Amino acid sequence: MQYKATVRGRFIARPNRFVALAEVEGAERVCHVKNTGRCRELLVPGAPVVLCAAENPHRKTAYDLIAVEKGDRLINIDSQAPNRAAAEYLPTLFPGGKILPEYKIEDSRLDFCIKTAAGPVYLEVKGVTLEEDGISLFPDAPTRRGVKHLHTLARLAGQGQHACVLFVIQMEGISCFTPNRKTDPVFADALAEAADAGVCLRAVDCVVTENRMDIRNPVEIRL
Repeated sequence: MQYKATVRGRFIARPNRFVALAEVEGAERVCHVKNTGRCRELLVPGAPVVLCAAENPHRKTAYDLIAVEKGDRLINIDSQAPNRAAAEYLPTLFPGGKILPEYKIEDSRLDFCIKTAAGPVYLEVKGVTLEEDGISLFPDAPTRRGVKHLHTLARLAGQGQHACVLFVIQMEGISCFTPNRKTDPVFADALAEAADAGVCLRAVDCVVTENRMDIRNPVEIRL
């Protein structure tokens, strides 16, 4: 998964969840934040950031803020990146499967349905940007939508269908993944219930550079 044109900058402030101010080549620029999560531990004044030039020259914001340096780790915060990376990764998990994005079933729209010889696999992708002491956590803010998706997948698994959650950790050097019970105990409980119902849980880390994010290795999940 590749970006076309990126530049380095420094984070200044986030006036609202959609907009950030960043210093780029000595000038203050208004940027679109491609993540509606809190990202409080990442978007701190002075943090080195990576910006991607907008393809539409008439857009109000000339750049998208896509990655942040935290210590020696570059973390991608583009909320669209996990699905794009997953679309490239899923053929390795399901060789020959037909991958259908944005699949509507029941009252939910899941990220993917993979049509395989053994039957359909219903899969939801969750991007993970929160890290504490080498452990990745999700979510960084309460997510009703995430809980709804888990309930849908648990019902499908209870009906004998194949259902899966793929946590795409948007960084590397992670020891394990765990649900963020402190921030969202409802999601943590729903994830455990989904696992008990037969939903397959997977977590993978990513190699992140200034202009790429590629899924790399499986990561241990601790519920």
